[in-house]
Amino acid sequence: MVKKGEKVLPKFPDSYWLESSEIPQYSPLQEDIQVDVVIVGGGITGITAAYLLVKEGVKVALLEGDRLLNGTTGHTTAKITAQHNLIYDELISHFGEEAAGHYYQANTDALEFIAETVKEHDIQCGFIRQEAYLYATSADYAKKLEKEYDAYQKLGISGELQSEIPFDQKVENVLSMKNQAQYHPLHYLVKLLETTEKSGGQIYERTTAVNVERTDKGTAVLTRDGFRVTGDHVLACTHFPFYEGTGLYSTRMYADRSYLMAVKTEQDYPGGMYLSVDQPSRSLRAATAGKENIVLVGGESHKTGQGKDTLEYYKALVSFSEKVLHSKQILYRWSAQDLTTLDKIPYIGEVTAGQPNVLIATGYRKWGMTSGTLAARLLRDIVMDKKSPYRSLFAPSRFQADPSARKFIKENVDVAKHLIKGKLELPVKKVHDLSRDQGAAVTIHGKRKGAYRDDRGEVHVVDTTCTHMGCEVNWNHGDRTWDCPCHGSRFSYTGEVVEGPAEKPLQKDEHTFFDNIFSEDSGY
Repeated sequence: MVKKGEKVLPKFPDSYWLESSEIPQYSPLQEDIQVDVVIVGGGITGITAAYLLVKEGVKVALLEGDRLLNGTTGHTTAKITAQHNLIYDELISHFGEEAAGHYYQANTDALEFIAETVKEHDIQCGFIRQEAYLYATSADYAKKLEKEYDAYQKLGISGELQSEIPFDQKVENVLSMKNQAQYHPLHYLVKLLETTEKSGGQIYERTTAVNVERTDKGTAVLTRDGFRVTGDHVLACTHFPFYEGTGLYSTRMYADRSYLMAVKTEQDYPGGMYLSVDQPSRSLRAATAGKENIVLVGGESHKTGQGKDTLEYYKALVSFSEKVLHSKQILYRWSAQDLTTLDKIPYIGEVTAGQPNVLIATGYRKWGMTSGTLAARLLRDIVMDKKSPYRSLFAPSRFQADPSARKFIKENVDVAKHLIKGKLELPVKKVHDLSRDQGAAVTIHGKRKGAYRDDRGEVHVVDTTCTHMGCEVNWNHGDRTWDCPCHGSRFSYTGEVVEGPAEKPLQKDEHTFFDNIFSEDSGY
C-alpha cells in the first residue's frame, strides 16, 4: 500500500527520450550486399559516422541488431560536455599536458560539431548552452576539485571555483566549465538518420552482426541470418565490440550501470548541469516534456550484475529528489550502462594493430554524447586517410604501464572471483518461494536456474550461465533482467540478449510453470 505523500515509481522502466520520440523503422537485411564501409551499431557513433561518410561520397551500410537508438544512446543523460567528472588532473599525471589537452579539445570539437549540425539542419532538439558543474559534499573531494581546477588552468579550460549550488544541498566546493550544452539526443539523431538515408545510406534493423572475415572482395560482416555485407572498412560501433580481433577487450574494460528518473518539481529549475564527485554520484539537468519542464535525476552507479537489489538505487534517487528538488511526481525511470577502459580514455581505431580495415569505438565511461561524436569524426578521418592529432591518444592498441597494468590485474581478479563464486554457490530459494513479479536464482532438482514469476503467475526459467564466458548471471529487480557480473552482458527474463558482449541467449528451461502446480514437496 502506498503511504500518503509517498512518490510512486513507474512499475516498468521507460526512457523519457524513447517515449518522446518517433524513430523511423527499417527492414532487416535479406541479401548479400557490397558497399564501401560497413557500420555495425545504431547509436550515436554509428549514426554520426554514417552521416559523415555519406557526405564524403562513401557508400555506407548501417546495421543494427535490434531497433535503432534503443541502446545506451536512448538511455543517456544527454549532457554535451567535456567536463567528464574528475579527469584532467589524472590525465596530466599519467599522460602529460599535451595528451590531456588533446582529450579536452577532441571533446570540445565534438560539442561544436553538434552545435553546427543543429544549426545547419535547423534541428528542433532543444539544444541550449549550459554551464556544467562538478560539486563536492566532503572535504576530501573539495580538495580534489581544487586540483582539477589547477588542471583547468594548465590546459586553458574556462572554468572557476565556487562555493554553492542553487539547490537545497550543502556543498564544500564547486567547479564550473563554461559554454557546455544539452539537447534531446534522439530528435537530433533522427534527423541525421533521415539525412543519411536521403544521401544514399543503406540502413537495416534487426540485423545482428556476429563475425568478420576477409574475402577476395574485401572485409565481410557476417550476420546471424547468414548474409554478408562486404566493404573496404568495417566500423564496430556497438556498445561492446561485436568483434574483438586479438584485442582482448573483455579483459580491458568493465561495465557500469547507473540510474535515471524524470521528475516534476515544485520549484523552477535554475539552469545548469550538475554532477557530484562524491559517492554515491548524483546528476541533474533540466528537460522539457511537452509543455512541462522536468528534471532528470541520475546517479547510483555500480558494476553490472553486482551490488544490492537494483530497485533500491531508484529509491535512493527518489529520496534525493524529494530532499534537494522537492519533487512532486516521478514520470519516468530508466537505467543505462557503459564501459570503462583501463585508463579511462575510449578505444577508437584499429581493433588490432596491423588490421586497419576493422575499426572500433567503445569505452565512453558514460560520456557518450561527446565521446561518441568524436569517435565518429575520428573513424571518418581514418577511413578517408585524413590526418588527426587525436589518433594515437585513442588508439585501442595502447597499453600504459601506469595505470593500465594495475587496473588490468584488479579487474580480472574481480572477474575470476565472480566466476568461481557463481559456480560454488547453490541458491537456497526454490520456485515456490517467488511472489508475482519477482525473480531470483533458484535451485531446481539440484541445479542452479534463474526464475521469474510474472504478474499472471507464469514462471519463466532459464539457465543462469552467461553465454559469453560462463559466469553466472544475477537477477536485476529494477529492470527485470539477468545481468552478468563479469563482463556486463544482460538478458531479458526469457533469456534474450539485451546487451553484449554475449551474442547467444540464455538457454531456456523446457518447462513453463504456473502457480497452481507448485508445492514445497515438488522439487520446485
